[in-house]
Amino acid sequence: MEGFVEAFSAGVDAIDGFVWGWAMIVLLLGTHLFMTIRTKFIQRKLGTAIKLSFTAQDTESEGDVSQFGALTTALAATIGTGNIVGVATGLFFGGPGAIFWMWITGIFGIATKYAETFISVKYRVKDHRGEMLGGAMYALERGFKHKKLGKVLAVLFALFAFIASFGIGASVQSNSLSGVITAYIPFDSPEQLVGANAMIGVFLVILVGVVIFGGIKSITRVTEKLVPVMALLYAAGCIVIIGMNWQFVGDALGLIVTCAFSGQAAFGGAVGSGIALALQYGFKRGLFSNESGLGSAPLVAASATTKNPARQALVSMTGTFWDTVVICAITGIMLVSTMLANPDIAAGIAAGQITAPAQLTTTAFSEIPILGPLVLAVGMILFSYSTMLGWAQYGNRAVAYLFGKKGIRPYQVVYLVFIFWGCIGGGELVWNISDITNALMAVPNCIAVLGLSGVIAHGTQHYVYEKHLDEVDEDPIPQYDDK
Repeated sequence: MEGFVEAFSAGVDAIDGFVWGWAMIVLLLGTHLFMTIRTKFIQRKLGTAIKLSFTAQDTESEGDVSQFGALTTALAATIGTGNIVGVATGLFFGGPGAIFWMWITGIFGIATKYAETFISVKYRVKDHRGEMLGGAMYALERGFKHKKLGKVLAVLFALFAFIASFGIGASVQSNSLSGVITAYIPFDSPEQLVGANAMIGVFLVILVGVVIFGGIKSITRVTEKLVPVMALLYAAGCIVIIGMNWQFVGDALGLIVTCAFSGQAAFGGAVGSGIALALQYGFKRGLFSNESGLGSAPLVAASATTKNPARQALVSMTGTFWDTVVICAITGIMLVSTMLANPDIAAGIAAGQITAPAQLTTTAFSEIPILGPLVLAVGMILFSYSTMLGWAQYGNRAVAYLFGKKGIRPYQVVYLVFIFWGCIGGGELVWNISDITNALMAVPNCIAVLGLSGVIAHGTQHYVYEKHLDEVDEDPIPQYDDK
């Protein structure tokens, strides 16, 4: 059995390395850059987008949740372990330069998040109860001129999203959360650790289950209150830690930029180095964090009450800004400055005492007495919990497309099983499987964005640049009675 597990892990590592090769980096970065140009650098409308995020719900328009509710549900899914352990993973394997490339994916990924949301809202449909369904699968099915190709790609996207939710949304989150919590508890035996992880798993299953069984409105009610509070608390804690290491902040920034382009060894060669590694892990962890190009956030954005596709697309693109441009950047600067202030962390990595990104995260935060462990523990608990809620809804939408309403309840039960499994197993294998499914989702989604870029560009010109954001889109929304 042990040999099978090792062989399986090796196979997953090989697949992960293949799908996250240069082809995927070119696809994602190319889509980000192309849509930035196609939308005339929509990032410059970030101020308008943030203002729209807090605009009162338009009760006259069609939709199931508010624009802000859709945004916070998406942010609940994106602001998670990718912002804490994910940044540490990029630093551990790709060096400080990976943090720079994570930040770049956020800057240019804003345009892709706008584009994928635009087509999700434009091509959304209603289910048998009149509730909104949307995402890349409906854009591919309804928007593509080649209907057979569009349908195949639509099914593939929904299938990959369905599978990905068990990794990125369930097991990765619970695995990281249980790892951080148990790191602070002394155990007398491995059996006690297993028992503690199982208890954490049961607790999480109950907390997630009582919310997701209530549907998207139940999830939105929780995320609207939870997301702003958790993000502000975590950011404030990181900023305080950065302030405590203020004399190393300049050097940290310099190291992040220098390693991104020179590939020089950092911290005595204790962490990953090389431009290729920095790029690879920067983009892998950047996508895992902000999900731009993944097509996940549009799955819930399509439920928003909005006058036209551009309004919700603008609101949704702020999610990438908050997630990567702000939260991931703060985390990265905090980690690197803390490592510079505490050389024993790099020495621990070089000596083999710190062998995993989660350990690096825990050690770095622990260097700041009381505040550091508190910020990490509270951040991990809130971030992981909210991500489980958000991704449960993403998987729900994928299942509804593939199997209809009859598949939703069984999916939710299996989702909870994976949350429990993440607490008692997983590790780096869980992260690698999630990386693979993320990449598989990104391919049909990017094809949808690029294939419908003309529709996006035309609509953006009309609604955004010709100042028709208050215009109501009169196109009828078809009803799928069998869904």
